[in-house]
Amino acid sequence: MGRLFKLTVLIWMLAAGAWAQGFSGLARVYPETSGAADSRSGAGVTLSLSQGVPYRLFTLDNPPRLVLDFQEVDWTGLKRDAFLEGGQFTNVQFGTYVPGWSRLVLELRKPMAVDTAAMRIDQFTAATRLYVLLKPVSAKEFAAQAGAPKDPRWDLPAPEAVQGRGERDENAPLLVMLDPGHGGIDPGAERDHHSGHVVEKHLMLQFARELGEVLIRSGQFTVQMTRDDDYFVSLERRIALAHQAGADVFISLHADTISEGRAHGSTVYTLSKEASDVASEKLAERHLRGDLLSGTDLSEADDRVTGVMLDLARQETQPRTDALAAALIEALRKQGGPVNNRPLRSAGFSVLKSADIPSVLVEIGFLSSKRDLENLIDPEWRAKAARGILNGLIAWRIKDDARRALVRQ
Repeated sequence: MGRLFKLTVLIWMLAAGAWAQGFSGLARVYPETSGAADSRSGAGVTLSLSQGVPYRLFTLDNPPRLVLDFQEVDWTGLKRDAFLEGGQFTNVQFGTYVPGWSRLVLELRKPMAVDTAAMRIDQFTAATRLYVLLKPVSAKEFAAQAGAPKDPRWDLPAPEAVQGRGERDENAPLLVMLDPGHGGIDPGAERDHHSGHVVEKHLMLQFARELGEVLIRSGQFTVQMTRDDDYFVSLERRIALAHQAGADVFISLHADTISEGRAHGSTVYTLSKEASDVASEKLAERHLRGDLLSGTDLSEADDRVTGVMLDLARQETQPRTDALAAALIEALRKQGGPVNNRPLRSAGFSVLKSADIPSVLVEIGFLSSKRDLENLIDPEWRAKAARGILNGLIAWRIKDDARRALVRQ
């Protein structure tokens, strides 16, 4: 069993009884009999489902996590507290990971390895229980066993040499890659409102669609999105998608909550090795934390912000990015704002690390601000914000084309 998990081999367990019953839509979780508890030697996890589904499980380090993937689960009604009461788990996330697959991630208080895992299916009702028992191990042993299984459907492709970009026709539409923040298992910021529960991942997907329509209707831009539904996209993959599409501009859209500094009004962030302020640094850390809690394996990821990368960016792309950020802020201000009192900021956001695509992260507003929250859920205000971003992109393109013409001369 230890070697199985050390190699993080896929575990596909599906009893014959489930096949006999047949599948009817998604497997539903039964919250009242699902959760975690301490055991004599470690901890146990129980997940009750309406039917059997293929699954796999593995562990990740830094921080130590247990990851379970399922095809596919409706998590309605499941409570996070059911997994935190025993004290062996410090955090839990669950939700859609990629289309057709769901994920449950448990952050461990201390290193523990899987001792046993079994799925039991009632052959008459198809009701299913998954039991996972964990036992304490040393940090060294845990690290040796940890790692995500290789899966070509989910993994990033192997790095390839990037072909140089040909000269773009100055009259051709620019391709804008819109990146709705968070998604799937990573909900982002959440806030209760009298009109309902507001979740950042849903709000930013809606705004990205609205903004995309405005950009396309202008005739000056084409648009692609890093996600077009409620599923998870890692920070690394968002950048890879922009490169794959040959994007001219990358705009990541967010509406976070933040307690440090004055968190209200639209703010535009650019990449830098050193954060412009503590609030920006904390925000960048939270975005990376979202990837970790969603079960992303960063053990083989390259440095998120390296000196070489920044040097390359500063040579050509960084000045263009700075000009883009300034143009967006100016246009949003003219459109009626409100904008933050320090609207241009920077930090080591992983999603902005591309050295050859002007990339910005736009906090349209902050859900932690009552004023911003009211604006963000107002379709008319969002339409004005979208128009502001369009105007900013147009103004930036005019200046950018003029600068490129001077460089060619």
